[in-house]
Amino acid sequence: MKNILLIIGVLFCMQTSFAQKKSAFKDGEWFKFEMSYSGFLKAGNATLSVDETTLNGKPVYHVTGKGWTTGAIKWVFKVKDKYESYFDKETGVPYKFIRKIDEGGHTKDIEIAFDQVKQEALVENKKYKTKKTVATEPNVQDMVSAFYYLRNNYDTDNIRVGDVVELDMFFDEENFGFKLKFLGRETIETEFGKIKTLRFRPYVMAGRVFKEQESLTLWVSADENKIPLKIKADLAVGSLRADLVEFKGLKHYFPIQFD
Repeated sequence: MKNILLIIGVLFCMQTSFAQKKSAFKDGEWFKFEMSYSGFLKAGNATLSVDETTLNGKPVYHVTGKGWTTGAIKWVFKVKDKYESYFDKETGVPYKFIRKIDEGGHTKDIEIAFDQVKQEALVENKKYKTKKTVATEPNVQDMVSAFYYLRNNYDTDNIRVGDVVELDMFFDEENFGFKLKFLGRETIETEFGKIKTLRFRPYVMAGRVFKEQESLTLWVSADENKIPLKIKADLAVGSLRADLVEFKGLKHYFPIQFD
């Protein structure tokens, strides 16, 4: 469960030849995920919601991601995470990112203001009452905005097995490049029926959390919505799985096979 919202955001961080397409989401979209540990123990839930608003006079999407432990795990390792991103409705670049987490007593309260023109990020650590400015890459994305940016702009029609894609990211106080490999197309069983998906393998840092660099697998719906349906992670200890169990407010028709 730990950092599950971060994982969901990271898994969509891919960049290659983009083709401008119609919007994949709208105001009012909402997802709920259920997590399980080592295949049988319920670990927690996470949600993602989209709202239209304004920030400093600019029309933006405001996305809120929440994650929390449930059941027996809550008494052993309590997690309560909240991520927020404000990004431009037209370009998809973020202007503001908030990360407020409590993971087993380990807490963070960070707010980042992006200046996409100056290519800078003002990082405010509210826990330690510090501020610092860090240079960023052009059109840098945060962990949440990347998901929605790529749903709108990434051309998956012509993607080929083995393609490796990249994206410039900024998280906490650091710039980093993320890489992800396309594994192929697959029809999977879900809570809603059989769904055609695109399967990806992101590259993560092996060590304290993940067992190895290729520890994650992601399944995304192969339609105009590009919904995250399932995530599997091999951790340093045990494994984690996240499944989409509820949704509402989709912009496009969601094709499901019932036979």
